[in-house]
Amino acid sequence: MKLKRIFALLLAFAALALSLTACSSAKTEAGTSTVKLGVVGGIYEDLWKPAQEALKAEGIDLQIVQFSDYVTPNNALNSGDIDLNAFQHQIYLDNEIAQYNYEIETVGYTFIIPLNLYSHKVSSVDEIQDGDTVAIPDDVTNGGRALKVLAASGLISLKADAGFNPTLDDIETYNKQITIKELKANTIPSVLDDVTAGIVNGNYALDFGLKTDEAIYKDDVLDEAKYWNLIAARTADVNDPAKAAVYKKVIEAFQSDATEKVFNETFGGYFIKAGWDQDLLADK
Repeated sequence: MKLKRIFALLLAFAALALSLTACSSAKTEAGTSTVKLGVVGGIYEDLWKPAQEALKAEGIDLQIVQFSDYVTPNNALNSGDIDLNAFQHQIYLDNEIAQYNYEIETVGYTFIIPLNLYSHKVSSVDEIQDGDTVAIPDDVTNGGRALKVLAASGLISLKADAGFNPTLDDIETYNKQITIKELKANTIPSVLDDVTAGIVNGNYALDFGLKTDEAIYKDDVLDEAKYWNLIAARTADVNDPAKAAVYKKVIEAFQSDATEKVFNETFGGYFIKAGWDQDLLADK
């Protein structure tokens, strides 16, 4: 009988110990939030590293999840496989939402990548002559933005009703009688020897070793919010105060002096902070 009571007490102590261990484990897990951030390209690992380090002190484990294309990250976010993504601008996100009915939205901004005009043949826009060829990206978003850059440089003038994404048909005047050649954005750096000049996306300029101070004209169309790269989250999470509070800390950690230092020192100014003064989660 006494042996049975001792055995029962031992079982009770074991159960209590197990319970305490489980509570401790749950408390540790509850004290640390894991946030999965979807990106496209290894470059984002460097851009987000300062934020990752800062968030550790906040009890947030920011995990970078790489994708190899631009289609999957929004699908993964909408389905709950990741918590946030940061790889796109508003125009792209709007198109994705319209096409797939995703319930995701912008919660913060990261940077804008300039579209600069580069040349291997002339050192300034003034040296471009009638008959010269200028290459621009052939996709609607970057092509329209490139035409705005050419207009700002004085090479062309756009119609007053050109709209947000102008096309070649929206050119009102060629101030220099140039030929504008539409090419795949990723090929333009490699054909600079074959054209007079070309508008090059910042990420491709970086890949091909083109420095910002080598541009013959620098993109100054930087205040268009639709061109700013953004951080997106599920709408359901945005409406959850606890999750919104965590995401706000992630955004604030990125929008820091340490991140801007990476922009300037590691990547030579290819990334320019944009929208950091806008708190899209202020009311959440």
